Amino acid sequence: MSKGFRKVMIANRGEIAVRVLRTLHEMGKTAVAVYSEADRAALHVRMADEAYLLGPAAASESYLRIDKVIEAAKKAGCDAIHPGYGFLSENPAFVDACDSAGIVFIGPPASAMRQLGSKTAARAVMEAAGVPVVPGALATTSDEARAAAARIGYPIMLKASAGGGGKGMRLVEREEDLESAWERARSEAQKFFGDDTVYLEKAIVRPRHVEIQVLGDQHGNMVHVFERDCSIQRRNQKVVEETPSPAASPELIEKMGQIAVQGAKAVGYFSAGTFEFLLADDGQFYFLEMNTRLQVEHPVTELVTGLDLVREMVRIAEGEPLGYEQNALVSRGAAIECRIYAEDPTAFLPSPGRIDILRVPSGPGVRDDGGAYPGCEISSFYDPLVSKLSVWAPTRELAVARMRRALSEYIVTGIKTNIAFHEKLFAHPEFAAGRYDTGFIERYQDTLLGYPAVPEAREEALAVALAVAASRKERATGVRTAEAGEQGSRLSPWVAAHRTRTLRS
Repeated sequence: MSKGFRKVMIANRGEIAVRVLRTLHEMGKTAVAVYSEADRAALHVRMADEAYLLGPAAASESYLRIDKVIEAAKKAGCDAIHPGYGFLSENPAFVDACDSAGIVFIGPPASAMRQLGSKTAARAVMEAAGVPVVPGALATTSDEARAAAARIGYPIMLKASAGGGGKGMRLVEREEDLESAWERARSEAQKFFGDDTVYLEKAIVRPRHVEIQVLGDQHGNMVHVFERDCSIQRRNQKVVEETPSPAASPELIEKMGQIAVQGAKAVGYFSAGTFEFLLADDGQFYFLEMNTRLQVEHPVTELVTGLDLVREMVRIAEGEPLGYEQNALVSRGAAIECRIYAEDPTAFLPSPGRIDILRVPSGPGVRDDGGAYPGCEISSFYDPLVSKLSVWAPTRELAVARMRRALSEYIVTGIKTNIAFHEKLFAHPEFAAGRYDTGFIERYQDTLLGYPAVPEAREEALAVALAVAASRKERATGVRTAEAGEQGSRLSPWVAAHRTRTLRS
């Protein structure tokens, strides 16, 4: 255990690096960034107190290089490393390397990661700890898979044992489709994770994906921090998250929370972590996996509880006790998060490029966790996440309305984004009523996908943004821009935007 870190490295990039950096600065700690050649001008590099180059753009030569990250941390004189999410955040070898270098890893112990890193191993550990799991089996050949599927009963889900992010997953509804799905799942598992081990699970029909946030210290104290509903997914990747879940009662969440705490204690866990469950229509829930890191969607939990989960992780790593018990935690109101991606919403394909204009929403109850700025490049080398837009309101109905308003204010030019998709989703009556599950996007893809003409409200906002950008350019260059037909005159950008709207109508 260590007390009072002075200097902390963030072994990550993008919005999560900026997010962690801000908390470190609030705590009075020096924040050290690392970056690849592609990220020299990234926002997290600009905001950090110090920054160190890791290597080329490819993550395998930069952000995933344990030796280079440790070398940079030593050179900077860091006391600790926060891994963010992704990259090395759930790699026990990285934790071991930190320990060997005398640097504190801000996260769980390597022993817990090893027990939970494999889906098959995690299932066995959780089942022994009394955590309900989906009926399933490990199979090494297609014959074993066929026998296991017959025993479990169709439909089944094939999953890469070492997988995540929707890779190596296949839904199989009939025996005649098993062979080809089995081969594809194994091939994809080998490609993305270097391990072609695949296991089978009973497919729960139209489930909700509900996760429980846990926090534990190094003194044996453990609490749950309520739930997040992550059922709005495309290709098994989360797109929208909210809390509280529209499908779960407080009593059910308390039961799930107690089970999650029980499971975390069984592996000697501490720091922040998340238990992911499938919630069936009948109220039964089943363990999917545990993410041994900070989740992408952690802002919604922070909005309803007032906790800073990054701060809690740092405090725990410094050896401090939690300082509160379960009954001290309260969830107030409703929070929703949208992941704003640089992607073509017609097919959810990445759309990297240079952002020309970026204007993020603001106002009461709106939070934007971003790592982009006007003029920055959304690289093709990494996840195309631009920012996470979150809102809070006293009720879910008001939170949905607030998110609609916030999305209408979000302006991004130069790249395609999925903002139009989110607008369609939040206007959908079934989503507004809270009636959705993990198959929602696929079921309503005809109405949710596509890239319609820019709505009038956003077109007006875009006109204002363009006018303001022109005004800023004038101030920077000293050259005035005259509107056509008014040589020598200079209009306020707001007046110019208004005239543009008037002429269009």
